Amino acid sequence: MKWLLSLGLLLASLGIQALPLVEKQRFDLASFTTQSGAVLKKVSVGWEAYGTLNADKSNVILITHFFSGTSHAAGKYHDSDPAPGYWDAIIGPGKAIDTDKYYVLSVDTLANANAFDPNVITTGPASIDPATGKPYGLRFPVVSIRDFVRVQKALLDSLGIHKLHAVVGASMGSFQALDWAVAYPDEVERMVSVIGAGQMDPWTVYGLERWSDPIKADPAWHHGDYYASGQPREGLNKALAYIIYDASYPDGFNRRYPAPTDQAPKVDIDAGFASVKALASQAALRAKYQDANAILYLVRASQIYLAGYEGNLEDNLKKVTAKTLFMPASHDRLLVPKMARSTFETLKKLGKDTQYQEIDGPWGHLDGLVSIPSQAGVLKAFLAK
Repeated sequence: MKWLLSLGLLLASLGIQALPLVEKQRFDLASFTTQSGAVLKKVSVGWEAYGTLNADKSNVILITHFFSGTSHAAGKYHDSDPAPGYWDAIIGPGKAIDTDKYYVLSVDTLANANAFDPNVITTGPASIDPATGKPYGLRFPVVSIRDFVRVQKALLDSLGIHKLHAVVGASMGSFQALDWAVAYPDEVERMVSVIGAGQMDPWTVYGLERWSDPIKADPAWHHGDYYASGQPREGLNKALAYIIYDASYPDGFNRRYPAPTDQAPKVDIDAGFASVKALASQAALRAKYQDANAILYLVRASQIYLAGYEGNLEDNLKKVTAKTLFMPASHDRLLVPKMARSTFETLKKLGKDTQYQEIDGPWGHLDGLVSIPSQAGVLKAFLAK
């Protein structure tokens, strides 16, 4: 505890304050009709908030999370937590997303990948179907980014919040943020898309399909009906390794994993490389909390993404009235910068108030999380404009 106190004093001396401990809250809906027309009963999601809601509820910033993330965007649940939420570097007192000014709220998605994390509350394929008393499995309906947005809106409506100072999201969270600006233009004043896109293209759809393939190929998957026998571990681990790899860039990846200097692979075709084993070990750690079926559903939600979900992207972007900021990562191999730039250029052509700023760093797609502090000034100025 002494080192925690010393750290707190150091941060205070630098004018940096930590958030108070975060409380996970629960939001329930008696029923929810998905974009695909299916009706879900007893839908639940978790959410958390940082800062104080002002009297007229005009200082709300919604954070929408990435593919393998949760609503835990900042702070800690307990003093003993090894790390804070994923964007703690930019969310908090005096930070880019300043909790002294804004009430910052984040919500778990439906079919959240981390279905077995005790801090995640989410209805998904691992949840019990009230009609059968068993996990949904593949009986769970296809869900979309718009479904995630509509659940978030239902929560905000229940809190009496009908105007957002901003919606800010990274990766799959950027899909939600932009769809918010299209679906509810009168409620969104600013939108920030970090490492994002306006729609999927065939290249990215195929790349995401590679995340589903090893799960479906694992005999233990049992066409999604594995909850009594256990997760398809081999397929899930391989899928998560692909996700980590695809979100990386050589510069950062090569720093993190051992160089291929192993001797055994030179003489034994069955021998593996230490770097491959290290990546597999990291994937296995993630798999402890993640649900294989949920990965499939999030892949599909991402594959069918088109901001606005009607016609073409340009026509949908005509509905946007929010100021927008696009922040792709320069070395992103997963959602290449061109995807964000083309959306920005379309908005600019339409005469919308829009900005573009790339995040440079060695981590590829992950720079949207790791290197976002390098653009804290840009983000802070945008939110104040």
